[in-house]
Amino acid sequence: MMDGPVWLIGCGNMGSAMLKGWLSAGLDPTAVTVVDPALPTLPTGIRVIPVIPGAESPPHLLLLAIKPQMLRQVGPELARVVVADTLILSILAGVEVATIRAHLPLPRQIVRVMPNTPASIGKGVSVAHAAGGNAALREQITSLLNPLGAVEWIEDEGLFHAVTALSGSGPAFVFRFIDALAEAGAALGLPQDQALRLAFATVEGSAALAAGSDEGPTTLAAHVTSPNGTTAAGLAILDDAHAFKTIVAETLAAAARRSEELSRA
Repeated sequence: MMDGPVWLIGCGNMGSAMLKGWLSAGLDPTAVTVVDPALPTLPTGIRVIPVIPGAESPPHLLLLAIKPQMLRQVGPELARVVVADTLILSILAGVEVATIRAHLPLPRQIVRVMPNTPASIGKGVSVAHAAGGNAALREQITSLLNPLGAVEWIEDEGLFHAVTALSGSGPAFVFRFIDALAEAGAALGLPQDQALRLAFATVEGSAALAAGSDEGPTTLAAHVTSPNGTTAAGLAILDDAHAFKTIVAETLAAAARRSEELSRA
Protein backbone atom coordinates (compact mmCIF):
# COMPACT_ATOMS: atom_id res chain seq x y z
CA MET A 1 0.00 0.00 0.00
CA MET A 2 2.81 2.42 0.83
CA ASP A 3 6.40 2.68 -0.34
CA GLY A 4 8.16 3.28 2.95
CA PRO A 5 7.92 3.39 6.74
CA VAL A 6 4.55 4.27 8.24
CA TRP A 7 4.45 5.97 11.63
CA LEU A 8 1.38 6.40 13.80
CA ILE A 9 1.79 9.06 16.44
CA GLY A 10 -0.84 7.87 18.86
CA CYS A 11 -2.95 4.75 18.46
CA GLY A 12 -6.20 5.28 20.31
CA ASN A 13 -9.64 4.28 19.09
CA MET A 14 -9.50 6.09 15.76
CA GLY A 15 -5.84 5.48 15.00
CA SER A 16 -6.19 1.78 15.74
CA ALA A 17 -9.36 1.59 13.60
CA MET A 18 -7.48 3.04 10.62
CA LEU A 19 -4.50 0.77 11.23
CA LYS A 20 -6.76 -2.28 11.39
CA GLY A 21 -8.36 -1.30 8.10
CA TRP A 22 -4.98 -0.82 6.41
CA LEU A 23 -3.64 -4.13 7.74
CA SER A 24 -6.73 -5.91 6.42
CA ALA A 25 -6.06 -4.29 3.04
CA GLY A 26 -2.51 -5.65 2.94
CA LEU A 27 -0.26 -3.19 4.75
CA ASP A 28 2.92 -4.96 5.91
CA PRO A 29 2.98 -4.85 9.73
CA THR A 30 6.78 -4.67 9.73
CA ALA A 31 6.58 -1.32 7.92
CA VAL A 32 4.60 0.21 10.80
CA THR A 33 5.92 2.03 13.86
CA VAL A 34 3.44 3.10 16.53
CA VAL A 35 4.55 5.77 18.98
CA ASP A 36 2.29 5.66 22.01
CA PRO A 37 3.30 5.85 25.70
CA ALA A 38 0.45 3.44 26.51
CA LEU A 39 2.24 0.74 24.48
CA PRO A 40 -0.99 -0.77 23.08
CA THR A 41 -1.08 -4.44 22.16
CA LEU A 42 -1.03 -4.64 18.36
CA PRO A 43 -0.59 -7.39 15.74
CA THR A 44 2.76 -9.15 15.54
CA GLY A 45 5.36 -7.37 13.46
CA ILE A 46 4.37 -3.82 14.36
CA ARG A 47 7.01 -1.88 16.28
CA VAL A 48 5.44 -0.20 19.31
CA ILE A 49 7.56 2.36 21.17
CA PRO A 50 6.78 4.91 23.90
CA VAL A 51 8.64 7.92 22.47
CA ILE A 52 9.53 9.38 19.09
CA PRO A 53 12.76 7.71 17.91
CA GLY A 54 15.90 9.63 17.16
CA ALA A 55 18.21 9.14 14.19
CA GLU A 56 16.72 6.65 11.74
CA SER A 57 15.05 6.58 8.34
CA PRO A 58 12.26 9.18 8.22
CA PRO A 59 8.70 7.96 7.72
CA HIS A 60 7.10 7.97 4.29
CA LEU A 61 3.69 8.47 5.90
CA LEU A 62 3.12 9.96 9.33
CA LEU A 63 -0.37 9.74 10.82
CA LEU A 64 -1.07 12.25 13.57
CA ALA A 65 -3.60 10.49 15.81
CA ILE A 66 -2.93 12.05 19.21
CA LYS A 67 -5.13 14.34 21.25
CA PRO A 68 -5.17 17.77 19.55
CA GLN A 69 -3.67 19.56 22.55
CA MET A 70 -0.62 17.26 22.47
CA LEU A 71 0.65 18.69 19.17
CA ARG A 72 2.49 21.46 21.00
CA GLN A 73 4.33 18.84 23.06
CA VAL A 74 5.34 16.45 20.29
CA GLY A 75 5.70 18.96 17.46
CA PRO A 76 9.35 19.89 18.14
CA GLU A 77 10.37 16.21 18.35
CA LEU A 78 8.53 15.33 15.13
CA ALA A 79 10.04 18.31 13.32
CA ARG A 80 13.49 16.75 13.83
CA VAL A 81 12.60 13.43 12.15
CA VAL A 82 10.28 14.29 9.25
CA VAL A 83 11.58 15.43 5.86
CA ALA A 84 10.19 17.28 2.86
CA ASP A 85 8.88 14.04 1.30
CA THR A 86 7.09 12.85 4.44
CA LEU A 87 3.33 12.80 3.85
CA ILE A 88 1.54 14.14 6.93
CA LEU A 89 -1.95 12.78 7.47
CA SER A 90 -3.71 14.43 10.40
CA ILE A 91 -6.90 13.31 12.11
CA LEU A 92 -6.54 15.91 14.87
CA ALA A 93 -10.01 17.31 15.47
CA GLY A 94 -10.12 21.09 15.10
CA VAL A 95 -6.42 21.50 14.22
CA GLU A 96 -5.99 23.36 10.93
CA VAL A 97 -3.38 22.71 8.25
CA ALA A 98 -1.72 26.04 8.97
CA THR A 99 -1.27 25.08 12.62
CA ILE A 100 0.26 21.73 11.71
CA ARG A 101 2.58 23.42 9.23
CA ALA A 102 3.73 25.84 11.92
CA HIS A 103 4.92 22.84 13.95
CA LEU A 104 6.14 20.80 10.96
CA PRO A 105 7.46 23.26 8.34
CA LEU A 106 9.48 20.81 6.23
CA PRO A 107 6.89 18.38 4.78
CA ARG A 108 5.42 19.60 1.50
CA GLN A 109 2.20 17.62 1.80
CA ILE A 110 -0.12 17.96 4.78
CA VAL A 111 -3.60 16.47 4.49
CA ARG A 112 -6.37 16.69 7.06
CA VAL A 113 -8.74 13.76 7.32
CA MET A 114 -11.80 13.18 9.45
CA PRO A 115 -12.44 9.41 9.50
CA ASN A 116 -14.79 7.44 11.72
CA THR A 117 -14.50 4.17 13.60
CA PRO A 118 -16.29 1.89 11.08
CA ALA A 119 -13.04 2.31 9.12
CA SER A 120 -11.81 -0.71 11.07
CA ILE A 121 -14.15 -2.95 9.03
CA GLY A 122 -13.88 -1.01 5.76
CA LYS A 123 -17.29 0.62 6.27
CA GLY A 124 -16.19 4.04 7.45
CA VAL A 125 -16.22 7.41 5.77
CA SER A 126 -13.15 9.64 5.52
CA VAL A 127 -13.45 13.30 4.59
CA ALA A 128 -10.20 14.87 3.36
CA HIS A 129 -8.83 18.35 2.69
CA ALA A 130 -5.48 19.29 1.19
CA ALA A 131 -4.63 22.99 1.00
CA GLY A 132 -3.41 23.52 -2.54
CA GLY A 133 -3.36 19.80 -3.19
CA ASN A 134 -3.07 18.72 -6.82
CA ALA A 135 -4.87 15.90 -8.63
CA ALA A 136 -2.00 13.45 -8.07
CA LEU A 137 -2.06 14.03 -4.31
CA ARG A 138 -5.82 13.59 -4.20
CA GLU A 139 -5.55 10.34 -6.10
CA GLN A 140 -2.84 9.11 -3.73
CA ILE A 141 -4.83 9.99 -0.62
CA THR A 142 -8.06 8.57 -2.03
CA SER A 143 -6.28 5.28 -2.76
CA LEU A 144 -4.88 5.30 0.76
CA LEU A 145 -8.28 5.86 2.34
CA ASN A 146 -10.40 3.65 0.05
CA PRO A 147 -9.72 0.46 2.08
CA LEU A 148 -11.33 2.20 5.07
CA GLY A 149 -14.63 2.92 3.28
CA ALA A 150 -16.13 5.89 1.45
CA VAL A 151 -13.94 8.92 0.71
CA GLU A 152 -15.17 12.50 0.34
CA TRP A 153 -13.26 15.74 -0.28
CA ILE A 154 -14.02 19.28 0.88
CA GLU A 155 -12.52 22.46 -0.54
CA ASP A 156 -13.35 24.69 2.44
CA GLU A 157 -11.37 23.61 5.50
CA GLY A 158 -13.90 25.40 7.70
CA LEU A 159 -16.45 22.71 6.85
CA PHE A 160 -14.50 20.26 9.00
CA HIS A 161 -16.52 21.43 12.01
CA ALA A 162 -19.71 20.20 10.32
CA VAL A 163 -17.99 17.04 9.06
CA THR A 164 -16.71 16.26 12.55
CA ALA A 165 -20.21 16.61 13.97
CA LEU A 166 -21.95 14.56 11.27
CA SER A 167 -19.69 11.69 10.24
CA GLY A 168 -16.83 11.91 12.75
CA SER A 169 -19.00 11.84 15.86
CA GLY A 170 -21.99 10.32 14.04
CA PRO A 171 -21.31 6.65 14.87
CA ALA A 172 -21.68 7.42 18.58
CA PHE A 173 -25.03 9.07 17.92
CA VAL A 174 -26.18 6.07 15.86
CA PHE A 175 -25.07 3.70 18.62
CA ARG A 176 -27.11 5.69 21.12
CA PHE A 177 -30.13 5.45 18.82
CA ILE A 178 -29.70 1.67 18.57
CA ASP A 179 -29.48 1.48 22.34
CA ALA A 180 -32.63 3.59 22.68
CA LEU A 181 -34.51 1.35 20.23
CA ALA A 182 -33.48 -1.74 22.19
CA GLU A 183 -34.40 -0.22 25.56
CA ALA A 184 -37.79 0.84 24.23
CA GLY A 185 -38.40 -2.64 22.85
CA ALA A 186 -37.46 -4.20 26.17
CA ALA A 187 -39.81 -1.81 27.95
CA LEU A 188 -42.62 -3.24 25.81
CA GLY A 189 -41.83 -6.74 27.06
CA LEU A 190 -39.16 -8.15 24.75
CA PRO A 191 -36.15 -9.87 26.35
CA GLN A 192 -33.28 -7.35 26.50
CA ASP A 193 -30.89 -9.44 24.39
CA GLN A 194 -33.51 -10.08 21.74
CA ALA A 195 -34.52 -6.42 21.64
CA LEU A 196 -30.89 -5.47 21.06
CA ARG A 197 -30.52 -8.01 18.24
CA LEU A 198 -33.65 -6.67 16.59
CA ALA A 199 -32.42 -3.09 16.92
CA PHE A 200 -29.01 -3.91 15.41
CA ALA A 201 -30.50 -5.82 12.49
CA THR A 202 -33.13 -3.17 11.83
CA VAL A 203 -30.62 -0.33 11.68
CA GLU A 204 -28.15 -2.34 9.60
CA GLY A 205 -30.78 -3.42 7.09
CA SER A 206 -32.41 -0.02 6.85
CA ALA A 207 -29.06 1.71 6.25
CA ALA A 208 -28.13 -0.81 3.55
CA LEU A 209 -31.52 -0.39 1.87
CA ALA A 210 -31.26 3.39 1.93
CA ALA A 211 -27.67 3.39 0.66
CA GLY A 212 -28.61 1.23 -2.33
CA SER A 213 -31.82 3.04 -3.21
CA ASP A 214 -32.41 5.85 -5.69
CA GLU A 215 -35.11 7.18 -3.37
CA GLY A 216 -34.46 9.52 -0.47
CA PRO A 217 -35.04 8.69 3.20
CA THR A 218 -38.35 10.56 3.32
CA THR A 219 -39.75 8.49 0.45
CA LEU A 220 -38.44 5.26 1.92
CA ALA A 221 -40.12 6.08 5.23
CA ALA A 222 -43.36 6.67 3.37
CA HIS A 223 -43.13 3.17 1.88
CA VAL A 224 -43.20 1.74 5.41
CA THR A 225 -46.10 3.93 6.52
CA SER A 226 -49.74 3.01 6.02
CA PRO A 227 -52.41 5.64 6.76
CA ASN A 228 -53.48 5.40 10.39
CA GLY A 229 -51.18 2.40 10.84
CA THR A 230 -48.58 1.54 13.47
CA THR A 231 -45.69 3.32 11.75
CA ALA A 232 -47.78 6.46 11.32
CA ALA A 233 -48.57 6.42 15.04
CA GLY A 234 -44.88 6.27 15.90
CA LEU A 235 -43.84 8.90 13.36
CA ALA A 236 -46.46 11.24 14.81
CA ILE A 237 -44.35 11.34 17.99
CA LEU A 238 -41.06 11.90 16.15
CA ASP A 239 -42.60 14.54 13.88
CA ASP A 240 -44.52 16.43 16.56
CA ALA A 241 -43.09 19.96 16.52
CA HIS A 242 -40.17 18.45 14.54
CA ALA A 243 -39.02 16.89 17.82
CA PHE A 244 -36.66 14.32 16.31
CA LYS A 245 -35.09 16.70 13.78
CA THR A 246 -34.65 19.31 16.49
CA ILE A 247 -32.77 17.05 18.88
CA VAL A 248 -30.52 15.76 16.08
CA ALA A 249 -29.81 19.32 14.92
CA GLU A 250 -28.96 20.37 18.47
CA THR A 251 -26.72 17.32 18.90
CA LEU A 252 -24.70 18.09 15.77
CA ALA A 253 -24.54 21.79 16.58
CA ALA A 254 -23.04 21.01 20.00
CA ALA A 255 -20.41 18.76 18.44
CA ALA A 256 -19.57 21.38 15.79
CA ARG A 257 -19.21 24.08 18.45
CA ARG A 258 -16.76 21.89 20.34
CA SER A 259 -14.76 21.36 17.16
CA GLU A 260 -14.55 25.13 16.72
CA GLU A 261 -13.42 25.52 20.35
CA LEU A 262 -10.64 22.99 19.78
CA SER A 263 -9.45 24.92 16.74
CA ARG A 264 -8.95 28.00 18.93
CA ALA A 265 -7.26 26.16 21.79
